[in-house]
Amino acid sequence: MIAFIKGKVHSFTLDWVILDCGNIGYKIYFAHPEKLKLNEEVLLYTYQYIREDEHSLFGFLSQTDFDLFTKLISVKGVGCKTANSIFASSNSDRLIQAIEVSDIDYLKKLPGIGAKTASQIILDLKGKLVSEHKEDSRLSKSLLDTFDALKSLGYKQAELNPLVKQLEKSTDQSTDALLKLSLQILGQKRGK
Repeated sequence: MIAFIKGKVHSFTLDWVILDCGNIGYKIYFAHPEKLKLNEEVLLYTYQYIREDEHSLFGFLSQTDFDLFTKLISVKGVGCKTANSIFASSNSDRLIQAIEVSDIDYLKKLPGIGAKTASQIILDLKGKLVSEHKEDSRLSKSLLDTFDALKSLGYKQAELNPLVKQLEKSTDQSTDALLKLSLQILGQKRGK
């Protein structure tokens, strides 16, 4: 399995990029050519797709995108090329949000996704997508520690995602204060 490839951008199109890595060119399906520049060195996290009649690489600039891609292709009816097309039309944050709030209309607008597949994506992935708070530099350490504590108490990521906006206003507080506030908010929601 090829986990990542680091090399210089030799050439690219709307669908793929060729990375020059030690005088070997790797053709990698890539959804965002607008983020590339010729001769620029990049690191792409890669998913290696191997079938009897095909060997392909799909590349991503972040581990978050790679993880979401692997979850998408685990859904019945979503193959690698469909998932790559989804990434070309959306970004991870918007896609995760649509799945978490069951926004079937948004998902149906993505290429290769009909009502049945959109429903299947939500059914399979809702509540299972890890929000990348740890990579979000806007969030304070106390807020990150609060989320870790809540997860250890058994709260699911889907329950915690809506808390971000409410708790961001209180990031100057200690982890204990944020944890107490979070438990109050979560208790009110469960009590409804």
